[in-house]
Amino acid sequence: MIPISWYLVLSAALFSIGVSAFLIKRNIISIFMSIELMLNAVNLAFVTFAHHWHQVSGQIFVFFVMVVAAAEAAVGLAIIIAVFRSRDTLNVDQINLMKL
Repeated sequence: MIPISWYLVLSAALFSIGVSAFLIKRNIISIFMSIELMLNAVNLAFVTFAHHWHQVSGQIFVFFVMVVAAAEAAVGLAIIIAVFRSRDTLNVDQINLMKL
């Protein structure tokens, strides 16, 4: 039996990696992937607590987070493609959407 603390440490580590990548990376796709990593870390914590307390509500909440993440991925990738087509770069330092 694996203790609950191991799952929570893994979740915290994944979330920390996601936050650090979000703050350090300059590529839109890397930033997008770090946001997804943070969402998955939170989902792992929800599933861990739901299993520990024998509740289904945490797993249902994870399902809704996954639905929102899928919609966010579809819209986010469409925005990334539109930005790349108009600016020819994915570097956030070089993208200034207010200039023509």
